[in-house]
Amino acid sequence: MAAQAPKDWKTYDQFAYGIDTNRLPLTEALTGSNHTVVFEDGRSLSLSFTGGQVRWSDGKGEGEDRVQVVEVAPSTYFIEISPASRPRETETLVLDTKSGRALSIYAIVREKEEAGDEPQVAQIFRVGTLAGVEATGPVPAESRDLIGLRAHCTYSPNHVYEHTYLSSKRYAWQCLVGVQRGHGDVDLTTTYKFAENQYIFTFREFKIPVASTFYYNFDDMRSTGKFIGITGKGDIQNSPAGAFIRKVSMTYYLPGEEPI
Repeated sequence: MAAQAPKDWKTYDQFAYGIDTNRLPLTEALTGSNHTVVFEDGRSLSLSFTGGQVRWSDGKGEGEDRVQVVEVAPSTYFIEISPASRPRETETLVLDTKSGRALSIYAIVREKEEAGDEPQVAQIFRVGTLAGVEATGPVPAESRDLIGLRAHCTYSPNHVYEHTYLSSKRYAWQCLVGVQRGHGDVDLTTTYKFAENQYIFTFREFKIPVASTFYYNFDDMRSTGKFIGITGKGDIQNSPAGAFIRKVSMTYYLPGEEPI
């Protein structure tokens, strides 16, 4: 079974309050626009944006749900869709309307029995392109670029965390300021490079049912993201987040001794 949290371990809602203080503001830039993203696995997602809402359809389902849109880099948007008909699922879409590149991170809060020894919140990654736009630049792909980096992320005056990116599959974190001060762990991670100096970093925790997706813009040293998980009362919660990033140090490995 997944690791049990210590008695003083904070629940998701206890640490998440205020963690969006340093998040970039929402934008209305996509309001009134229509887009279709075609993914490599054959899925096609149609999106029609209105004020704070998006009408979506992917051939297997459709709906009109609330949406959050943040411009995280020029012409690049962090789109968070929370389907009312699927309260245990959310979709994060990173979309560059100029290059035509897209990446979907679909999060699912599973039952404990289904997850087994794995983190309870799973993530599905899909690479895609924007229909009607000639895709340019590199295809988003899993990246090892963050391995060895140690960084401090300041989400608010009460939320400062240290991240150490250990390998292509794991990272370590500890809380420097906040209700989790003194707590830390090593969790599963997946990182995609989206463009030069632009990354999507995700993690899935073991001790509590929570996972996260963040867009790292190292040109601006800002992150924009979300957490999804189960609160102390057993409710599903999808929380926005964002931070200022400070690179602290970098570890370099000898050939043949690099982490996986």
